[in-house]
Order: sequence, then structure tokens, then C-alpha cells
Amino acid sequence: MSDMPLTTPAVLVLGGGGILGEAWMSSLLSGLDEGTEFDARAARQYLGTSAGSIVAASLVAGLAPGSRLGDLPQAPTVEAQATSPASLGNRARGAASEAGRSVIAPLAALALSSSAAGGAALRRTALARIPTGRRSLEELGREIERVGVEFDGRLRVAVVAVETGRRHIVGAPGGLHMSVSQAVQASCAIPGVFRPVLFDGNSYVDGGAWSPTNMDAVEATRDDLVICLNPTGAFRPTLSEPASGLGPISRAAASAEALVLKRRGARVATIAPDRASAVAMGTNLMDATPRRTVIEAGLAQGRRLASRSHLRAA
Repeated sequence: MSDMPLTTPAVLVLGGGGILGEAWMSSLLSGLDEGTEFDARAARQYLGTSAGSIVAASLVAGLAPGSRLGDLPQAPTVEAQATSPASLGNRARGAASEAGRSVIAPLAALALSSSAAGGAALRRTALARIPTGRRSLEELGREIERVGVEFDGRLRVAVVAVETGRRHIVGAPGGLHMSVSQAVQASCAIPGVFRPVLFDGNSYVDGGAWSPTNMDAVEATRDDLVICLNPTGAFRPTLSEPASGLGPISRAAASAEALVLKRRGARVATIAPDRASAVAMGTNLMDATPRRTVIEAGLAQGRRLASRSHLRAA
């Protein structure tokens, strides 16, 4: 372990983590932005997975992370009309909150990540066994379209093809020619809950079906600073909470992916929820009930990191 200055990174990686993971990432970045050397909107490249794709698209669009911290609507629905760019993702949060009452909603995308060592074939088999989700993310897509964000060379979004089990990084050179709206909808399409995005004859779902962060896919080179926010990295296994067992998988995947970047000479720091944020989040990341508490904890964590001026690099 070593210390490195906390400055605006060359690459910002935003992992999957449902409603509460999105709230934690946005609030943590808002707290970090209060430091003098960090600007969440000034990275050279962003890679978003699942909920992280919403945050990444918002930052590339120029929205301050703090603009995403408003309250959820009282009775959110997938097809409800949004009123401002700051509400980007509220409809997805609303739909996911309702879906989160089932077991599959908080677990499906992350549980599939446990097949990482088996590659695309195992993912294809696993995805084929999950019923096609029916909930729409089209309103989320329309919100992104209203913001006007485009793939301009900075934004990357991880998605997985159902038919092949392969990961695709939309926005990367030679990648799929999806719009940002299509890519974010696909990356947020939790298998079994949300409808896949159909594109060029294939169905695409949550990037978390490949990895919680997909950090190894970024284009980082020697001396680049890569900061990865991993909302599921703080889960600790307990007998009473089966979902907590996903924590070691998430941490192991992020560590292996960070090693890939370090071999290229990049400097990598992974940030997971601290104790207060982890307690606030719990293990059902699709339950919006504690969102306000998660935001408060995330802001406090970000401010503490900013005040220290250094990050701990693995």
C-alpha cells in the first residue's frame, strides 16, 4: 500500500450498485469536489457499469454530482415525466425500488459476476436461465437524451450480450454504435427485472453481469491515475445476510482488474463505502428507503477524503 495525492484522475471508474450505490457514488463525488484539487467532471475518461453508467453519463454531460442528490418523487413510476436534468435516473430508481421487493432485484446482476472465471460461455448459460425482464427503462433513456450527452471519446459504458455472454464497452474504439441512451439503459437492465435493450439483432443487459466495475477495460497508461468507486466492495459475509457474500467477489474482481492496470504502469485507487456508508446502505441496494441516509454518509466520506488530500493505493 502507498499514498498518492488526491487529484482529478485521468480515469474515473464507476461501478454497479443499484439505487443506493448510485446515491453513494454521487454524494461521495460531491464531497470530493469540495476539495481544491478534485473535479469529478474533468477526468479524461469515464467507465460506468450499471448504476455507474448513469453517474458517468451525467458527469460527461457536465452535471455536478451534487445535482443528483434530490429526493425521489413521492410515487415514482417508470413512465413518469421528469421535470429537470437533475432528475436523471429517478424513474429508474423508482422502478427498481418496486422491483427490489423481490429477491432477484438486488442480487441478479451481481450474482452473475461470480461466474467471471468461466468467461462468456457460463454467462450465456446463466443469462439464458433468467426470465426476460419486463420493466421499462425508456424514461431513463429519454432523460439522458434531454441532457444531450454523446459519446465524445470520454465516456465508456459496459454492457453484456445475452446471446453470447460477451462484454462490450460502448464508446470505446471499435465498440458498438449504440447511443448513450441505449447503452445506459442496457447497462442498467438487471436480468430478470428490466427489459434488455435490443440492438443490431442482439439483446444487451447489465454490465454487472461481467464484473462489478469492469475496471480492466479502461484505456489507462503509465502514470495515469485511475480512481474506481466500488459500491459493493464493502460487503462483509454474514450468515444472516446471503447477499453479503457478494462482497469478497466484488473485492477480488476489482483487485484483479486493478492489477491489469498496474502492469501497464497506471496508479490505481479503489474506494468502497466506509463503515458509516456501508451501514446506511445495508445489503439490499435496490431499496430506496435509506437513500437520504446513504447520501449523508457518502457526503461525509467524500469530505473526509478531500480533507486528507491523499488516497490509499493498493
